[in-house]
Amino acid sequence: MSGKVYVIHENPQWIPPFAAAFEAEGVPFEEWLLTDGSIDLAVEPPEGVFWSRLSASAHTRDHAHSKEFGRAVLRWLASWGRTVINGADVLELEVSKVAQHAALRHAGIDVPRTVAVFGTDDLVGKAREFGAPFISKHNQGGKGLGVRRWDSVDEFSSWVASADFEPSPDGITLLQELLIAQAPFITRAEFVAGDFVYAVRVDTSAGSFELCPAEACAIPGADGVEPEPLFRRRDDVDPALIDRYLAFLAAEGVGIAGIEFIETRDGRTVTYDVNTNTNYNPDVEATAPRSGPREIARWLGSLLPKEAVGLRG
Repeated sequence: MSGKVYVIHENPQWIPPFAAAFEAEGVPFEEWLLTDGSIDLAVEPPEGVFWSRLSASAHTRDHAHSKEFGRAVLRWLASWGRTVINGADVLELEVSKVAQHAALRHAGIDVPRTVAVFGTDDLVGKAREFGAPFISKHNQGGKGLGVRRWDSVDEFSSWVASADFEPSPDGITLLQELLIAQAPFITRAEFVAGDFVYAVRVDTSAGSFELCPAEACAIPGADGVEPEPLFRRRDDVDPALIDRYLAFLAAEGVGIAGIEFIETRDGRTVTYDVNTNTNYNPDVEATAPRSGPREIARWLGSLLPKEAVGLRG
């Protein structure tokens, strides 16, 4: 067996922290950038461990076809019996909030009331049945893009009919209940290899729906004044919730994930997003007892032959 981890992705900007972690742990790796290329279905893939970091937001980087490239590559790898972390079935969770919602609800986890509308012909009619206020979002989302709050169905109707309307890449628009947080933040819990690593508290006091617990989403302070940290480690997440998430991830075969939830004014803890290409914020990493990328590197390295890995951390 080859002593190498293959990282399947479409966004080189996300790779440096993981590359540094692989190097620190002595784990050899190679990137498979799925923005073009080809596979010969009759040819056996290289041996090793394959980790998919494909993202629902690929279309925002002009990589709309990477989802389809990934579907092809991951099925090909599985057909040859390769070890694939976050494989083909997990990719379907990543690119479909309907799939996430169905799986979370089936696991007994509280999810927001949601209606999935196919196309636009019935979109306004379903919004009237749903009732304002509500939010609309893309089924294939990413970075919080495409999420809007509506306090009036008439305003929503005007938007749908306008040139400003933003269709989801897959043509499915979600109408979802508006969740009001008891405090202005959401939480993202990070998991690696069936283990909880840490949770990140993400400040939402600015009111944006672009909830992105990653370094690229941080907003600089004005007039040279440092703002309050947008991201903080959170240590008081309910252990029972973490246990439910761990059981959910195990049932769905997800090896690496970040799960986002909100605690509402009416006492609910509602889970609304499952990220299977999870990223890591350096400020949180600096204070965390364990590093997410290092945990990933150690785990994937442990799946390789021992002689191929020189662990140093």
